[in-house]
Amino acid sequence: MKLYDCAIIGGGPAGLNAALVLGRARRHVVLFDDNKPRNAVTRESHGFITRDGVKPDEFRRAAHLDISKYPSVQVVRKKAVDMVKRGHALFLVQASTGEVYQARTIILALGLKEKLPDITGVADYYGSSLFSCPYCDGWEMRDQPLAVISENESHRFSMVSTVYNWSKDLIVCTNGVGSFEPQQRAKLLSRGVRIFEQRIASLRGKSGRLQKIVFADGTEVARTGGFVTSDWYLPIRAAEKLGCRLNESGGLAIDDYGKTTVEHVYTAGDAATISPAQLVVAAAGGSKAAMSVNTALTHLDF
Repeated sequence: MKLYDCAIIGGGPAGLNAALVLGRARRHVVLFDDNKPRNAVTRESHGFITRDGVKPDEFRRAAHLDISKYPSVQVVRKKAVDMVKRGHALFLVQASTGEVYQARTIILALGLKEKLPDITGVADYYGSSLFSCPYCDGWEMRDQPLAVISENESHRFSMVSTVYNWSKDLIVCTNGVGSFEPQQRAKLLSRGVRIFEQRIASLRGKSGRLQKIVFADGTEVARTGGFVTSDWYLPIRAAEKLGCRLNESGGLAIDDYGKTTVEHVYTAGDAATISPAQLVVAAAGGSKAAMSVNTALTHLDF
């Protein structure tokens, strides 16, 4: 059985960039990529210099073309379903089809999964006129009548104040969950932000374009789009099995170089912060983790 220098779990921007950096370092790498990215509903990605507005599929094709230049990188288009540590620097990774791969190090570029609020129609507009990141999509929604839909009491005031930079015609919907502190409420109202604390009955529109929000009490408010705060979680079964400890936010505890609490296991991307990052940030994390892996392997071998 071939022994790889590193197994990278996840083919998002973090995992892809890690594979590129390790390939250029002449390391033998196996990258598990089952082509199920978190941003599958996204039509365009923004904020990545030279790639602003890139479509996710286009980005992935370009990334795989870059990686294909380095013969020591093998891409396995399957899901890694199990990982076991069998020594100081030996891991066994099982693919969904049963094959087992050996690697000396692991990079967990697992990404995040998300759960949207339980609102009728929200999935029909998510990725087209409702988004999660104002830095990614705020420019395209600028100066439109927008809504912030958030059941998260600890984050929604921050989200509203951030989105306000792109549009002053703004409402905030709590969907019946919690309220605002008096000082926050006064600040929002002073800025002309209307607050709707009743439950949302449904979202209405056509072809992914939001037109109005219908509340349970019959109130209707015309909106052309907005931002939604989701619940984010990490698919951590494999990481927990390896013994990786979690941080206070529920992500993987790491040091400044992407190293987890388990020797020779690293992470990159959203897995530590439990918040979705732009492509450029996730890719940078992949680069950092890859250099950490290469440094560790150099110390082992030199």
